[in-house]
Amino acid sequence: MSQKQQVLDHLKNLGIEYKLLDHPAVFTIEEMDQLKITEHGAVCKNLFLRDAKGKRHFLVVVDKDKQADLKSIREQLGCTRLSFASDERLQHYLQLQKGAVTPLGVINDSDAAVEIVLDSSLEGKEQLGFHPNDNTATVWISFADLLKFIRTNGNTIHFIEM
Repeated sequence: MSQKQQVLDHLKNLGIEYKLLDHPAVFTIEEMDQLKITEHGAVCKNLFLRDAKGKRHFLVVVDKDKQADLKSIREQLGCTRLSFASDERLQHYLQLQKGAVTPLGVINDSDAAVEIVLDSSLEGKEQLGFHPNDNTATVWISFADLLKFIRTNGNTIHFIEM
């Protein structure tokens, strides 16, 4: 079964309503803008980060139009210096490829090791767009349903101000 289908089945099993938009593979927000994907709702930027010692891993989710200030994120999380995690770490923890990073990847994080960091400005949004572990589609779900999806897996969730 494809990763995309696993995510869609999990959403269905959790009773989460979603809209699915299939599209050509996209790797950047700019490509999503060009295909007008961003007109359907709030698309999010997803950054996979690690702390200085590589012991903690974070998936930071912010609105596509916001800058992710790593120093501010570090201060709010109370951790050591943050940097982007390697493709190997992304594969190890979330079984995702660069360009398909998404909080829905927690479905592959059986140890719930990755900490999810959500920009509080996303709270209450009804249409958030994420790749379903595959960058040839975008799934639209509410913020409340995103929380449900993550909490079901047991990952720690942090809220920050960006």
